[in-house]
Amino acid sequence: MSESGLRAAQAKMRRGEVAPEAIDVFTHYYKELEAGATGLIPESTIEPLTSIDSIDDVEISDEDAREALSRTVLIKLNGGLGTSMGMSRAKSLLPVRDGKSFLDLLVGQVEAARAKHGVTLPLIFMDSFRTREDTLAALGRHPGIAVDGLPLDFLQNRIPKIRQDDLEPVEWEADPSLEWCPPGHGDIYTALVASGVLDALIERGYKYAMTSNADNLGAAPSARIAGWFAASGAPYAPEMCRRTPADVKGGHLAVRKSDGRIILRDTAQTPADEMHYFTDQFRHPFFHTNNIWFDLEVLRATLAERKGILGLPLIRNEKTVNPSDASSTPVYQLETAMGAAVEAFEGATAVEVPRSRFLPVKTTNDLLLVRSDVYEVDEDGLLRMVSETSCTVDLDPRYYKRIQDFEARFPDGVPSIRGALTLTVRGDWTFGKGVVASGDAVVTEEGSPGSIADGARL
Repeated sequence: MSESGLRAAQAKMRRGEVAPEAIDVFTHYYKELEAGATGLIPESTIEPLTSIDSIDDVEISDEDAREALSRTVLIKLNGGLGTSMGMSRAKSLLPVRDGKSFLDLLVGQVEAARAKHGVTLPLIFMDSFRTREDTLAALGRHPGIAVDGLPLDFLQNRIPKIRQDDLEPVEWEADPSLEWCPPGHGDIYTALVASGVLDALIERGYKYAMTSNADNLGAAPSARIAGWFAASGAPYAPEMCRRTPADVKGGHLAVRKSDGRIILRDTAQTPADEMHYFTDQFRHPFFHTNNIWFDLEVLRATLAERKGILGLPLIRNEKTVNPSDASSTPVYQLETAMGAAVEAFEGATAVEVPRSRFLPVKTTNDLLLVRSDVYEVDEDGLLRMVSETSCTVDLDPRYYKRIQDFEARFPDGVPSIRGALTLTVRGDWTFGKGVVASGDAVVTEEGSPGSIADGARL
């Protein structure tokens, strides 16, 4: 039955003009699925990684840092649509500050680094088939960002969603586009090869890549980290941050007992009855930022040696074909994580970085924070925290989860929260201009729906 499903899926991918390299990788993971692989990593099979180098302790000369950055390319993962916030286009196009989007701010960071260090520093986006058109149109408003001979983007591959009952590729006549999904950001390595971008970068003298999520404005170009990575001689290194009680979802590195390799374990790879280990900030003290450095030449050689398949652990994601319809056909999405490649490279390492390099926007709570006066944009295009502590934001998801609803309730901008420790909003409230929150600010549901007056103090 499943052999029929594999042939049908391969044929569907060929008809969809999916790259042959991606079909080979999909075949590898389909066979793992057929064999019953779940991708789970029990706690008994790993040892916690409790000690890594800190970038704050590294001594790198300015010249060595500049030299390393001159051979670095910045790759941004840009396949997400921000569906958790009700968006239907690239999240990177969402306005963040002063009318500028994530993409605009990322471009500003790169331009500032180029000017400061005298380097070319290409900026390349890995787009999905749903984000490419809008992203390239937005980049067209930044004509100076392109580097001669290199594209502004390459396309993430797509694979069929697989029915859970018979392992056949799912069919969904109501919207055939929902029959496809991206294979996780672990596809970056396959897509770099299939697109020709990996060869193009190496031919032009680039040796290192730093890659991160497009919605993480903390992951700016860093000559210091580039210099550390070059000096380390490591083929691969993720940036890690020290965990706090709020960091219960981020993946962590560990040492696999069977072979001593450093591996990544994400939430989806942790047995449900062992999540207390996963979320223990003292047992696993560092979380994975998804800011990753790797050696382009080593990547090419490793992929050639392994016939294009790095063999990253499978993430078997259980979904429905229509994510917004829980009654639609149950499917598997076969995914891999970019950070899981740490186990594919002999000599891979990791580095602890300041929390300022991890500033993702996954929810409208995060968006309010980065739009607020807790941060300001400095001359390098970086968001710098100007208050002594950040503010924990908790907006009522019934009224603020979707970006359209969020924008409608803050027509004159978000409140000042520089003096607040927490901001909790319950109920349906539209905020006026110049609202100021301090301490543990709470807006209760009583009187909702309603308005918060201009200049109100919470």
